[in-house]
Amino acid sequence: MQMAAAPLQAQDIIPVKSRQIENFKIGSDRKLFGKLEFIGGIEMSSSSPLLGAISSIRFRPDRRSFLGVMDTGHWVEGAIRRDDKGRIAGVSDLAVTSIIDAAGRTEQAKELMDCESVALRAAEVLVSCERVHRVDAYPDPGFAQSRPIESLPILISPNSLRGNRGLETVAVSPKDSPLAGGVVIVSELSFDKAGHLYAAVLDGPRKGIFGVVQKDPFAITDGAFLPNGDLLLLERRFSFAEGMGMQVRRIPGDEIKPGAVVDGGVILQADMGYQIDNMEGLDVVPGPDGDIRVVLVSDDNHSILERNLMLEFRLVD
Repeated sequence: MQMAAAPLQAQDIIPVKSRQIENFKIGSDRKLFGKLEFIGGIEMSSSSPLLGAISSIRFRPDRRSFLGVMDTGHWVEGAIRRDDKGRIAGVSDLAVTSIIDAAGRTEQAKELMDCESVALRAAEVLVSCERVHRVDAYPDPGFAQSRPIESLPILISPNSLRGNRGLETVAVSPKDSPLAGGVVIVSELSFDKAGHLYAAVLDGPRKGIFGVVQKDPFAITDGAFLPNGDLLLLERRFSFAEGMGMQVRRIPGDEIKPGAVVDGGVILQADMGYQIDNMEGLDVVPGPDGDIRVVLVSDDNHSILERNLMLEFRLVD
């Protein structure tokens, strides 16, 4: 049944309290983990029930301001602040706004607004959604008050994507990389006939479908490109016996092309002996001096048993 268009929702401002995390491995002051050096992090909490369910985050060029999406169908905007040692010390109050779909509906239609990843490109914000699998493009600025201006063809048959394990990652490649600014999508746990995860380059010189080797028991939750064109993928595992786990895999950008099956080395791995939770978002934040930061965020699922985390690392290459 067609739903009536929902009225435009006002922006909510969420106050946030932050507690700094100084050590990534619990009980250890070690800083280097794989190819990443831990800089610092925060645990976020709020009196507002709206805080939570952050699925993806992207930093603006100023490296302070960020835009994220919640899988409850909301935009979230804020900015980090740093202490005198350069570590993330907290975030500003967060601005939360309902995402509007092409029919004018908002998060009241949850099954239509399960937003899992966000990416920035010139004058646009891209959002990938599962259940109703799509990548919508919104104007930037103006995304929070707009319907999508277009939906990108995802190339993969929607019938091949699992309802709640669909398009978990959307990322924009660097313009001077082999993909020449092409948009890449990767599924969470949807498999092709060969047993590889569905993925695709949606435009550019290497447009086409490719596969990603799945690292059981991990599922892909987000990804972002390094300046050289390599793709970092964040992966999560959960079991009642072992609890949460996460890893970050680096996929060589030159290997991403139609018909390829890509893998890549693990540059970070952690379990419940580390300061992690349900890790769902990853962004790459290049600095002006060549310094590359990797920021991870968790999705607390609005549960008192889970935490909202933001963790920052430096890539050591």
